[in-house]
Amino acid sequence: MEYITAFTVGGIICALVQILLDRTKLMPGRIMVLLVCSGAALGFCGIYEPFQEFAGSGASVPLLGFGNLLWQGVKEAVDKSGFIGIFMGGFKASAVGISAALVFGYIASFVFEPKMKK
Repeated sequence: MEYITAFTVGGIICALVQILLDRTKLMPGRIMVLLVCSGAALGFCGIYEPFQEFAGSGASVPLLGFGNLLWQGVKEAVDKSGFIGIFMGGFKASAVGISAALVFGYIASFVFEPKMKK
């Protein structure tokens, strides 16, 4: 039953993003930023935790989860280091994911031959 909930929530998030892409003039990059910021805002409001418990990986894997991860890192760093934690908390919390994306993107650039769109 848990898998059905995760797939359903993840599918609903994807469907909403696709509707935004089809019905608005928002570019994919802006929608991605909107999702990350929404995850951080939901974490700040205390709504994301119950949502994640209900939805499981359907809520934690998409960009909403990344936004919440950034928020949690900033919150911990501010509690520990004060004002300077605003600047370093998100980087500490997400460093592994960002590093992996950079490394695998770099490897993929050697494996595949990128072509510019005309």
